[in-house]
Amino acid sequence: MEKRASAHTVRQLANMAGVSVRTLHHYDHIGLLRPSARTAAGYRLYGTKDLLRLQQILLFKELDLPLEEIRRILDDPGFDPVRALAQHRRTLELRAERLAHLLHTIDRTIARLTEADMSLTDEELYEGLPKEQVERWKREVDERYDPKLVAESNRRVHAMSKEQWNAVKAEGDAISRRMAELMGRPAGDPEVQATIARQHAWIENFYPCSAEMFQGLGQHYADHPEFRANYDKYRPDLADFMRDAMAYYAEHTLTEA
Repeated sequence: MEKRASAHTVRQLANMAGVSVRTLHHYDHIGLLRPSARTAAGYRLYGTKDLLRLQQILLFKELDLPLEEIRRILDDPGFDPVRALAQHRRTLELRAERLAHLLHTIDRTIARLTEADMSLTDEELYEGLPKEQVERWKREVDERYDPKLVAESNRRVHAMSKEQWNAVKAEGDAISRRMAELMGRPAGDPEVQATIARQHAWIENFYPCSAEMFQGLGQHYADHPEFRANYDKYRPDLADFMRDAMAYYAEHTLTEA
């Protein structure tokens, strides 16, 4: 016989289990959960076995079983509470996995619908530039560069979010400003080379860049009027300084790698 000290009133049990007193009264009425004892005044008292049975009831309810079916299962002489708990656990694990997958899908959808994470359009990519200039650049790229490289660059850029693209643009600007500050130092100066390493990493946001390609790109900065103008706006002859520093990095770092 259970000790009175381990017994709980209907209100205490309701608070512990997160159910209403009315629910426990209903469970008693239909024979699903009868209290183990009553006080002299007739008040319900629930012991440890009752608490375990209520746990099973609530777990089966999570599986959407009707109360009558739950009562039949629990009253079956062959019912094994340990096996049932193990099955409950596995069922809840599977449900948690499904819910986690759904949450991940929802998060991805929200991200795709959030302005900051929408893929770039051509208009956003070339914002502020004359349409004729953009078209000329595209034709020049198609004529000058390996089509596979161009396709990879386009794929990477258009896969970026607006936030990522803005970060890439900001890094490119920061590199150019830093190189302008370093002008006058030798191409092999450690700080110059550390900044050019950032330039190489920045370029690889768009496509894999070998030593030969990196050196050729530096020469292109110096030779192409629009590239030269873009760098020289930071400081006159920055394009030449970039070319020399990139050539040094290609020969002494990328080639050795």
